[in-house]
Amino acid sequence: MIEKRALGRGLSALIPPREVVFVGAEKHEKIINLTISQIKTNKYQPRVEFNEEKLSELIRSIKEKGIIQPVLVRKVHDGYELIAGERRLRAAKKLQLENIPAIVKDVNDIDMLEISLIENIQREGLNPIEEANAFERFITEFNFTQERIAQALGKDRSTIANTIRLLALPKKVQEYISKNMITAGHAKALLSLPTENEQYRVANFIINKGLSVREAEKLVARRTAGSKDKRESRKDARIEDVASQLQHVLGTRVKILHGKSRGSIQIEYYSTEDLNRILDIIVSKRA
Repeated sequence: MIEKRALGRGLSALIPPREVVFVGAEKHEKIINLTISQIKTNKYQPRVEFNEEKLSELIRSIKEKGIIQPVLVRKVHDGYELIAGERRLRAAKKLQLENIPAIVKDVNDIDMLEISLIENIQREGLNPIEEANAFERFITEFNFTQERIAQALGKDRSTIANTIRLLALPKKVQEYISKNMITAGHAKALLSLPTENEQYRVANFIINKGLSVREAEKLVARRTAGSKDKRESRKDARIEDVASQLQHVLGTRVKILHGKSRGSIQIEYYSTEDLNRILDIIVSKRA
């Protein structure tokens, strides 16, 4: 098992500041030129969606000024593995550059995931589903708690918990969030709906009607209230049916008081003889 440790050292402890990156930064830092074909992509990269317009802007900037910020890599048995700088690497490949400036760091898998997550959040925000998947990996692969992740990223624990909850939505709805067709606020409202089918249908309604988060919350509240009324109605009908059957068997009025986790049955009798009659029926049914 990988040992738990505190997160949150951030990029400043692992990569030199942008404005001094090519003039030494820390004395022990060494920037080298690596052949791009030597560098493998980051297996812990949390970003799935890459904005093509912003990537094009980066390509134009590199074309004009070169790569100002080196990528961060670690040595592996057959070359190097990218830690941070996915967009820069993609832009360099688009420009068919042969080499890219890099800093080589000796980091473990936890550091890999942490740096990738922090870099993407700080430099260009991940979408909520990408964040949720990254948080989930910290928990499932490295045994971190939501509290530890929250502390590392400077977020509330409830924010981490609510983000992870988005992974309970249907995959298609998660795709809507990733593509910014609905917001995390819309998605949070959808989580109150009882079935995936309903979540999917309401998500499509929100998109088609262009509903705001507040309007979506009101819509979901109406639907869940209606569903609750229907469930209560079906429950009441079942209770009445049971009471009717007991009345038929015992030959007297029966009332069932049904609560959330417990209840009681009231059986009326009109004399000592009537009570004994009811008791005889119950005993004979048990025999």
